[in-house]
Amino acid sequence: MKLSERDSADDKEGDLVKKKLDWSCSLLVASLVGAFGSSFLYGYNLSVVNAPTPYIKAFYNESWERRHGHPIDPDTLTLLWSVTVSIFAIGGLVGTSMVKLIGKFLGRKYTLLVNNGFAICAALLMACSLQAGAFEMLIFGRFIMGVDGGVALSALPMYLSEISPKEIRGSLGQVTAIFICIGVFTGQVLGLPELLGKESTWPYLFGMNAVPAVVQLVSLPFLPESPRYLLLEKHNQVGAKQAFQTFLGKEDVSQEMEEVLAERRVQRNIRLVSVLELLRSPFVRWQVVTVVLTMACYQLCGLNAIWFYTNSIFGKAGIPPEKIPYITLSTGGIEILAAVFSGLVIERLGRKPLLIGGFGLMTLFFGILTITLTLQDHARWIPYLSIVCILAIIASFCSGPGGIPFILTGEVFQQSQRPAAFIIAGTVNWLSNFAVGLLFPFIQKSLGTYCFLVFAAICLTGAVYFYFILPETKNRTHAEISQAFAKRNKAYPPEEKIDSAVADDKMIGKPEPDSSSTLDNYVKNEIV
Repeated sequence: MKLSERDSADDKEGDLVKKKLDWSCSLLVASLVGAFGSSFLYGYNLSVVNAPTPYIKAFYNESWERRHGHPIDPDTLTLLWSVTVSIFAIGGLVGTSMVKLIGKFLGRKYTLLVNNGFAICAALLMACSLQAGAFEMLIFGRFIMGVDGGVALSALPMYLSEISPKEIRGSLGQVTAIFICIGVFTGQVLGLPELLGKESTWPYLFGMNAVPAVVQLVSLPFLPESPRYLLLEKHNQVGAKQAFQTFLGKEDVSQEMEEVLAERRVQRNIRLVSVLELLRSPFVRWQVVTVVLTMACYQLCGLNAIWFYTNSIFGKAGIPPEKIPYITLSTGGIEILAAVFSGLVIERLGRKPLLIGGFGLMTLFFGILTITLTLQDHARWIPYLSIVCILAIIASFCSGPGGIPFILTGEVFQQSQRPAAFIIAGTVNWLSNFAVGLLFPFIQKSLGTYCFLVFAAICLTGAVYFYFILPETKNRTHAEISQAFAKRNKAYPPEEKIDSAVADDKMIGKPEPDSSSTLDNYVKNEIV
C-alpha cells in the first residue's frame, strides 16, 4: 500500500473512531434523561388537556353547584376553562425569569434536578383535585407545571449545548424537540377512552407528570455538570476535565479544554450580563434580533391553528366522530418522525437550510390549505387533500422550525450572555404562546379559513429573514459564530479587538501588550 493511501485510510479510521467517541454512552444518557424529565413534560402538557375537556368542565360545574347551590354560568365556565388552558403559559413565563437566578448558583444539572420538584408538586395537586372537589387545585397545578416548562426549556438546551462536541451539537440539541413531539403523542395516546381518557380516570392523566420527573431525579445525579459551566463560571479546571472525559468517552480532552480555556482567557473577570445589558449591547444586536424573531415565528407560525381545525377537517372527509381521536394520532406520529429526521440530517444540511426549508414549505402548504378549505364542498376528494396539507405542515414544522430555535439560542451567545439570552428567548416564546391562545379565536372568527394566510405571511417573513441574515452555525465554535455576527453588527467585542492588536504586534515584531490587563481595565467600565 502506498504511503498516501495508508495515511488516507488512517484518517478515515480516525474520523470513524472520533464519531463513535462523540456519541458516548454518558452523552446519550444525559440527553435522553434530561429531555424525558424536561421537554417531554412540556409536550405532554400541551396535549393532555384535550381529551378530558368535557369531564373537567363537568367537574367545574359540580364543584360550583356544591358550593353556591346553583349551576355555574356558561360564561364563567368558559372563563375558568380558558384560564386553565392559558395559565400554563403564564407559569412558563415565570419559570423562564427564574432560570438565570437558579442557574447561577446551582448550575445547569442541578437546576434541572430542582425543577423536578415543581413537576411532582403539580402532579399531586392536579391528580387530587377531583377527590378534593377543588378545581382551584387543577388550575394552580397547571400554573406550577408551566413554571416547570419555563425552567426546562431554558436549562435543558443550555445543558445539552454545553456538554456536546461542536460536531454533533445540533443533533444532540434536536433531542429537545424530539421529546416535545413524543410528549404530545403520549398525551394523545393516554387520553384515549380505553386508557385514561374517561370520567373516572382523567385525574391520573395529570398525575402522570410525576413519572418523568422521578426518573430524572434518580438518574441525573450520576452524570457530571456542564464542563463549560464548571470551567467558565466556577473556575474548576479539574472538574471540567473529568466532565469532558465522561461525556466524550476519551482520556485526551486537551483540544476541548483549550477551546474553553481560550474563551475563559477572553472573558476573565466578566460577570453574567443582565437582560437589559444584553438588549443594549451593540455587540450582540443581530443575535438578539435573530433569537427574538426565531422564537416568535416558532409560536406564531400557525401550528396551534392546525390543531384547532384537525377534527373538523377529518369530519368533512367522512371519518366517523368516534374514530377521529385515533386518526389524530397520525399527526403525533408525523411529528416524531419529522423531528427524528431533522436530528439525523441537521449536521449535514445545517441549521439555516432546515429553517428556511421548513418555513418555506409551511408557507406553501398554508396557501394550498386555504384553497382546499374554501372549496371543500365542491368535490368529495378536496377534504382529503386538506388532510394531506395538515400532515405536510406538521412535518415541515418539526423538520426544522420545531427544534432549531432552542439550539440557536445556545449557539449564538457566549457563556456570560447565555442565561440572559434564554430569558429573552423564553419570554418571547411564552408571550407568543399566550397571544396565540388569546387572539386566535378572534382571528378565526373574523377571517374564517383565510386565517391561514396570516400564518403563511409569518412563515414567509421568517424564511426570508433567515436567508439573508442568519449565518450557518454548524460545526463552528462559539467564538467563530460570534465573529460571523460581528461583521453584521459592525461592532466587534473588545476581546476581538485585543486579539487583533496582539496579532498585529507579533507580525511587526513589537512586544506583546498585556491583553489581560487591557481587558481588565475595560471591564471596569463596560460589560461584554
